[in-house]
Amino acid sequence: MNARSASPAEGSTSAPAPRRVLVWDAPVRVFHWLMVLSFAGAYITAESERFRLLHVTLGYTLAGLVLFRLVWGLAGTRHARFSDFVRGPAAVWRYLRSLVGGRAEHHVGHNPAGALAILLLLGLSLAVTASGFLLDNQLTGEWVEGVHEAVANTMLAVVLVHVAGVVFSSWLHRENLVGAMITGRKTARPEDGIRSAWRSVAAMMLVAVLGFWWLQWQAAPAAGDMPQVAGHAGQQDHDAD
Repeated sequence: MNARSASPAEGSTSAPAPRRVLVWDAPVRVFHWLMVLSFAGAYITAESERFRLLHVTLGYTLAGLVLFRLVWGLAGTRHARFSDFVRGPAAVWRYLRSLVGGRAEHHVGHNPAGALAILLLLGLSLAVTASGFLLDNQLTGEWVEGVHEAVANTMLAVVLVHVAGVVFSSWLHRENLVGAMITGRKTARPEDGIRSAWRSVAAMMLVAVLGFWWLQWQAAPAAGDMPQVAGHAGQQDHDAD
């Protein structure tokens, strides 16, 4: 007799048939796409003095988003909470082995490997913004610039691996994980869904981010008054010599 192992996210055969249910609340989805925008924009503008204010603004936005996610990971909806998806190394290893064995565990929320990527991205985001703050305010030596770039490149590598994992999982489980992070809905048992999207919290987060961007724009100095960062100032002194 053949038996199929199921993850805790799956139910018995007597359970109601799966259907499209709400899994990701609005704050999680808004956080996700704002984080994508902030990191991508900050990374692209990292080498441009012309877009330095945009780079700094997006970096601080990234830090604020991470702080929100830490709070929401404790007080948010079911699948947003760290307790729902953060697992130890053994669970990650078991999940990866299930992929190789062709009997991949299915999880309604984040799978253990995806959870590991999320934790890495949150930690790297704090590290890159902290080093960026020190660099922006010239609070330490020039070595921090190397640290800042190394952390940013490491974060980019984790992002690429995460994206590849999402594409592979979407193909393996025949579900559109990118689409789910837009609509918030996945195919699951009704009892695995959440009751409310908490759109009001998402709206407040979006207003806070847009308000911060507006304040940064209003406080922007004129082009001729932009201060030179240490690297560019040092290059000018070298040219003068």
